[in-house]
Amino acid sequence: MISAQDLSPAELAALLHFHADAGVDWLLEDTAIDRFAEFAASRTASPAARDARPAQQRENQSSAAANAQGGVSRPSQPAQQSAASRAAASMPAPVQANVAMPDEQAIAAARFAAETARSLGELKTALESFNGCNLKNSARHTIFAEGDPSSGIMVIGPMPDADDDREGSPFVGKTGLLLDRMLAAIGLDRANLLLTNVVPWRPPGNRPPSTPEMEICRPFIERQVALAEPKALLLLGNFTARFFFGGTGTIHTLRGQWRDVASGNETVPAIATLHPQELLNAPASKSLAWQDLLAFQSRIRQL
Repeated sequence: MISAQDLSPAELAALLHFHADAGVDWLLEDTAIDRFAEFAASRTASPAARDARPAQQRENQSSAAANAQGGVSRPSQPAQQSAASRAAASMPAPVQANVAMPDEQAIAAARFAAETARSLGELKTALESFNGCNLKNSARHTIFAEGDPSSGIMVIGPMPDADDDREGSPFVGKTGLLLDRMLAAIGLDRANLLLTNVVPWRPPGNRPPSTPEMEICRPFIERQVALAEPKALLLLGNFTARFFFGGTGTIHTLRGQWRDVASGNETVPAIATLHPQELLNAPASKSLAWQDLLAFQSRIRQL
């Protein structure tokens, strides 16, 4: 094993970036886990381990015979097995998490929980107590909407990233700073609008949510929009645009066009633009985002 002390600063930084990109956010577990006990218990319960026992017994018997010829005495094989069995039985079994996988029942439960909420506060409580989505098991926080719902302006991103999940708020870190500058350029402040995400839990490693996971989250974000009653929506990124507009187009084909999004019995005008992370990766696209922001500014001035 290579020690961190053997790495140069540049090599150590590259290694840390690699782990961050792979979804490793923390170096230690919250609680101590006995990996040796987990391994021993899994070996005891494993069919492969049971199949390997006859061969292991023959090898031990051969070793015992060889040792006996050399004058070395060893405990008999039954005694060894008995001691190993007692040791394995005394070790705690690994804890198995009760992971809720997405299915039709979970989607129906999410729909019921969202529809029964009569305010954003009730919806937040319902979302935080909902355990029907496996994404919640790996996330540190449930990220709900923040800001002023009375502003009539709602900005929606795709899902929390590692910084959001660590802080428990939408759009923090580098993407949050860039979003703040984008909004300030058209005279907006995040405190004076409602900022949220389609998916309230960060997927492991920032992977895209599966279709069932999206359908579980759909009732909650649609209910957020219905309860907030915004006059205009600004959708950030390819995932968010596809979620609300449908289809399989990219953000470059979906951006810059006003479309109506259904919200209960009403419709809300919405425009999509590039996500701040996309702009950090490709700064040349900032001119496209600026055009979209100007179109959004012109629309909200009429509110």
